[in-house]
Amino acid sequence: MTRSLSASEQAALRQHLLQRYGTLGRGAPSKAARTKLAGALDAAAASPDLRAAPVVALPKDLPKAPFAVRVLNNLSYGATAQSIAAFNALGSTGVLRLANYVDWQLDWTNIDDSAVETRLANAGYTTLGKSLTQLWADHVKPNPAYEIRMRPAWEMQRAALVRAVHSKRQLREVMVNFWHDHFNVMASDYDAGPVYVHYQRDVLRPQAFGNFRAMLEQVAKSTSMLYFLDNASNTRAGPNENFARELLELHTLGAEHYLGFMDPFQVPPDAEDPSYPAGYTDIDVYETASAFTGWSVKNGHWEYPTENDGSFVYRQAWHDAGPKFLLGRMLYPEQPALKDGRDVLDRLASHPGVARFICKKLIRRFMSDTPDPALVTSAAQVFRQNWQAPDQIAKVLRHILNTDTFVNVWAAKARRPFEAVAAAMRTLDSDWTIAVGNQKSDEFSWRMGFTGHAPYEWPAPNGYPDTREAWSGSGSYAMTWKLLNWFTETNDNNVPLAPILATTRSKVPSWTANKLVDFWCQRILGYLPTAARRQTLVAFMAQNGDPATYVITDTNAWAGNDLKRHYNQERLRSMVSLILMSPEFLCR
Repeated sequence: MTRSLSASEQAALRQHLLQRYGTLGRGAPSKAARTKLAGALDAAAASPDLRAAPVVALPKDLPKAPFAVRVLNNLSYGATAQSIAAFNALGSTGVLRLANYVDWQLDWTNIDDSAVETRLANAGYTTLGKSLTQLWADHVKPNPAYEIRMRPAWEMQRAALVRAVHSKRQLREVMVNFWHDHFNVMASDYDAGPVYVHYQRDVLRPQAFGNFRAMLEQVAKSTSMLYFLDNASNTRAGPNENFARELLELHTLGAEHYLGFMDPFQVPPDAEDPSYPAGYTDIDVYETASAFTGWSVKNGHWEYPTENDGSFVYRQAWHDAGPKFLLGRMLYPEQPALKDGRDVLDRLASHPGVARFICKKLIRRFMSDTPDPALVTSAAQVFRQNWQAPDQIAKVLRHILNTDTFVNVWAAKARRPFEAVAAAMRTLDSDWTIAVGNQKSDEFSWRMGFTGHAPYEWPAPNGYPDTREAWSGSGSYAMTWKLLNWFTETNDNNVPLAPILATTRSKVPSWTANKLVDFWCQRILGYLPTAARRQTLVAFMAQNGDPATYVITDTNAWAGNDLKRHYNQERLRSMVSLILMSPEFLCR
């Protein structure tokens, strides 16, 4: 990418773009664009992407959970009795324990996670270890039956839950799924699905704590993304802007930096670094699409019928090798193979607006739907200063997660359905492993689909939303509650999915309503809920018995005339289910 252009170079480029597109768009920003640029035009104002989102009302009566619970509910898929004990052993103060926990989790290669791999293998997962070319040879090239073609996608979707529940590398699993939402590809896509294992294992997972620029290129070259956003068919003879638009709008700068059909030479500079434009235009999208022409897949295309193994290929004959102008810089014509696209990725990865956009999303994931602008700014500085560092993302996370803002946050986020189910399985100490081709597993996945949050199944390229408001509808809540209740009541081959009775028998010697409620609230929540909610649970469990003295028997007989004896085991499981449906459990 070149230096800043001289007046004569700019004039020549303008003429080139006019010949190519007929017009360059508005000579001045539209009213909507001016609103977006308000921050960039005033150096004293916050950047446009730091404006706060509407605040959604939070429950006002939630007790403040113990520090370990607050940390683990945000940095893992849910606190457990074991993880709380391990966290509290990491130092003499909460802040020290947090710093040590974050360092331990970021050093993921030194955390033995072989048990979860063994669990997956024992459950009949057969595609997770296949290379990209193996996946193509087994699940695409022979044109197999649909259930064979899509098995890699189905295994990856179900493995997501297994890892969320059982992995010791909890922060890494959270981040892998964060990047899945950020670089969204729908697993059930007919073309992306058969090689979806490669997309997560070889593209997203290795860079979860790594380098954003490296991940950008790996995503751009991945077979699943090349199909999902159509860049596999992006050629100079038939350009396709789908990937280019989402690269700018979703993966890097964000829609808040989109200025519409505006003259790219009139875009004002970024308020933080004037060597970068404050936003991007439609011309930037078109030129970016040209830069990525020829990035494709060896898929037996009629022009290259012998190349058919599913791997990435750069086809020079398909590439638009002419000059390009995008994001305030010129790309020279006839550059070496791949350099046009790589220059675009370099420009984006080092852009201050990209740093702010990614850091804002990270803070939204771990803290609040309305990220603190000061923290976004400081995190973006770390992001940008380290944009070429191999552990860039780890450095940013360490900065964000050791702040007072994170230390003090509580109940600012809602658990989405997948997160709620994973947290329930963890805190109930479920040993059940979802599999492919198992009746109960299929029923679980069917029910999960009704919550709207089946893993990797969001059809649009923007990924699942990560705000409380998006998941506050009655349908989402009702289907999540139904799934949680189903989980507490269901057996697989006569083994309960949640060992509620076994745990109660071993941990609660005397089954009074008070003791049962307090044990399970402490077990599931890590603390007692509000007095009113606790009393509701106690009344449900006690029925017409004295909650402090009457000992509920370990039986499950009908006793409609004496409700304290009526279906006691079912009532116990239902009480546990009610705790899982509480605001305390569904907030983090």
